[in-house]
Amino acid sequence: MKRGKKYTEAAKLVDRGTQYDVAEAISLVKKTAVAKFDETVEAHIRLGVDGRHADQQVRGAVVLPHGTGKTVRVLVFAKGDKVAEAEAAGADFVGGEELIPKIQNEGWFDFDVVVATPDMMGVVGRLGRVLGPKGLMPNPKAGTVTMDVTKAVNDIKAGKIEYRLDKANIIHCPVGKVSFSEEQLADNFNTLMEAIIKAKPASAKGTYMKSVTITTTMGPGIKVNTLKLG
Repeated sequence: MKRGKKYTEAAKLVDRGTQYDVAEAISLVKKTAVAKFDETVEAHIRLGVDGRHADQQVRGAVVLPHGTGKTVRVLVFAKGDKVAEAEAAGADFVGGEELIPKIQNEGWFDFDVVVATPDMMGVVGRLGRVLGPKGLMPNPKAGTVTMDVTKAVNDIKAGKIEYRLDKANIIHCPVGKVSFSEEQLADNFNTLMEAIIKAKPASAKGTYMKSVTITTTMGPGIKVNTLKLG
């Protein structure tokens, strides 16, 4: 794969054989951002678990103290007085049954997160085939199936992100933007890591944190020293 000149120059700043402390890695990630837009800073965490086993799943949600730097559009499935509550909380879209054909047939996906009250999950369940593969299905573990729609919407707007294992047992999460200060990125990164460490399954054996890499959207990966992450 041919890399651009800017990427090649940025990659020279990173020693691939080194595992950096969090502060050093974040300083480097800002220096290696070469795109003309405000790139997202991402964390990629490989865990020593086998997500095919239910008792080794790692999944949850955490509110990043400084948010993600992205405006998140929230869709709430609700009925009755919960509709007004969701609207008052700042949800971008609120609805029920009438949204099913719009999403299923018209391919409407102008939202980033879906929240549902438990009594709407029968309706939302019919969208499993389209929402599931996109990671948009509401889930109680992530706090997106709840009667407290005000808290759910506020948390998401404040920078709540979901983390979950992919098929290769890696978690991919945004921790902010390149325009954030190093302190803000470090706060967000450490908050995410604490949540994932706390979520360690009791049945996980051996090394839990296999590797941690941070990178920007277009930049090279920077390895973080896992021994100092707890």
